[in-house]
Amino acid sequence: MRNPPRPRIHRPGTVRALAVALAMLASVLLPAIVSPANALAFPTPRSFVSNLDLECFRTEAYTPPTGPILTTHLNPVLADLPREQIVLGPREQLCVPVAKNGVIPPQDVLGFIRYVDLSCYRTQGINVNRQLNLRHLNPVLTGLPPTNVVMTSPQQLCVPVIKNGVVPPDEVLRLVQYIDLKCYLIGPQAPLNRPLSLTQLNPVLTGLPVSNVNVTYNRQLCVPVQKGDQQIPPEVLNIVRWLDLVKYDLQAPALPVVPLTLTHINPMLAGLPKEQVTLNSPPQLAVPVAKNGVIPPD
Repeated sequence: MRNPPRPRIHRPGTVRALAVALAMLASVLLPAIVSPANALAFPTPRSFVSNLDLECFRTEAYTPPTGPILTTHLNPVLADLPREQIVLGPREQLCVPVAKNGVIPPQDVLGFIRYVDLSCYRTQGINVNRQLNLRHLNPVLTGLPPTNVVMTSPQQLCVPVIKNGVVPPDEVLRLVQYIDLKCYLIGPQAPLNRPLSLTQLNPVLTGLPVSNVNVTYNRQLCVPVQKGDQQIPPEVLNIVRWLDLVKYDLQAPALPVVPLTLTHINPMLAGLPKEQVTLNSPPQLAVPVAKNGVIPPD
């Protein structure tokens, strides 16, 4: 007498890995169906900045073969700081766009934000010792009180990349390729102790599950800079110059293994080799702020 067939068991890890794989496939096909008729108009600076949240995952170290890079501050509050040459050290993080507590950015902004991927490299430089007042801009956190911090020395330069060869639509690429953020150590560091849920927005990672995290200590303030003497188009500069993000530590669950290939998209670094990367925990969360009451324009 034959034994009855065993029921098929769906293993959670396999299902989650399959979801990630399908999301990666969709991300390759999506740009191909974007037509000129669906081209996006640039969002306002305030709309873009206030809706941009990045989850920054640790990565294995990799040092790109570059020489010194001249950086110039773009935000009006820091425009008086001197230009500074820095050198990219080992890669430390990959920052990818997320939504907090299920609050998805408006469609006209989402089309741009979902393609903001930044690879962050260790660096060092002068201590600027600048006192600043920071106010949260994202709707989920605008109820928090302003905080006073001191911005000291640069620790990272975060530069724009794409993942797995998925190139944004032309008008989106025109903006995101010029997002360069110089991240400075700030203090005092105090825990926010804020529970949040994070949803991935980039097409390559939308297969990852929603992550329930707890936001703890503020660590860095990332501010916009220009690399070298690049000529940033005026309508692009009008947006990226307002992009200030505070990075907080997170208590977060472990990730499934997600191998990625990174390609640099900023014109100055576009000739660098592709980079292989695997995302690791614990991550950080970068959230938008305004400095000294200077709000991005509508």
